[in-house]
Amino acid sequence: MSGQRSGVVEAYDRFAPIYDDFTVCNDYEVWLGEVLLPELEKHGLRVGRALDVGCGTGRAFEPLLKRGWEVHGIDVSEEMLSRAKDAYGDRVTLMRRDARDLPLSSEPFDLILALNDVVNYLTEDGDLERTFTGMKKNLAPFGLVCFDANTLALFESEWTAGRSGAMNERGWKWQGQTEDPKAGGHFAAELAGEGVETHVHQERHWERDAVEAAMQGAGLRCVAALGQREGGQTILLEDSPDEGLHAKTIYIGSHSE
Repeated sequence: MSGQRSGVVEAYDRFAPIYDDFTVCNDYEVWLGEVLLPELEKHGLRVGRALDVGCGTGRAFEPLLKRGWEVHGIDVSEEMLSRAKDAYGDRVTLMRRDARDLPLSSEPFDLILALNDVVNYLTEDGDLERTFTGMKKNLAPFGLVCFDANTLALFESEWTAGRSGAMNERGWKWQGQTEDPKAGGHFAAELAGEGVETHVHQERHWERDAVEAAMQGAGLRCVAALGQREGGQTILLEDSPDEGLHAKTIYIGSHSE
């Protein structure tokens, strides 16, 4: 296991006991169910088999299940998968696997998701290409992939040394450690507090050109790149992603052929 992968495993094994409470404000019914899925339907998405890459505790499962999807989840952390299993049992199919080494399914998927920073945890050169290649091999002929990537604005506000921002919740402390935030750079932050072993998360900011080049190299066509930000009580998706305005860029991809 590479140092980068072992670091992610350790971080999320330690994060697992508080993960659902820490991220309770992330409303997946709104984000995935009411915003992302309708956007994907504009590009031809139809209900079928879904693969959630980096599924964690299964926060994305319920919006899919209630809409009739057959759900499969993959994650690198055994502790996160254990909590997903406890919550969903036989309603979903789970497997421990690295996003960069996706197994070839006996049946392709109509939707492949990688939500909530999965792409940013791929920090090494070549990681995007390996991940997208695995997605492409598992994607049904008219299927879609959908993933998010954190913008530089988000990294500057939450991952820069001396800043902790909105991620501190109910006695937990998220502390940025990066001294020189820059486009395409690596970022680190420490999480500590009640019920969690102190540990460090490491991510990489991926610029849009790099993401789209990796998609193209893997045989995926970038159907859309949308800027995401919060607007009142909802989540807005807007054309022309802006690294200084939006918190995330949402990418939608299909087979390039």
